[in-house]
Amino acid sequence: MANDGPKPWEQQVRNAATRVEDELHRVVTYINDQVVPEIRLNGTQALRAAAEQLQKLAQRMDDRRAAGQGQTPPTPPAPDPDKDKPQP
Repeated sequence: MANDGPKPWEQQVRNAATRVEDELHRVVTYINDQVVPEIRLNGTQALRAAAEQLQKLAQRMDDRRAAGQGQTPPTPPAPDPDKDKPQP
């Protein structure tokens, strides 16, 4: 007696793979339609905020190094008044 049909576990694996592919397609579509446009709109603001925090961290590191060596900490650079102006 030959069993030519797929075994139950093989069919379950095929069904699971199909569901995974469908869900993956939905996730990619959501990311492309919802997440990417939002990142493009707010990306520059996030980068500026990250740059500001990195500047503060660098200043604290300089202050600690100078305090450990008995030196005066370096003066931070002056803020750039043109940084928020749109570029032509």
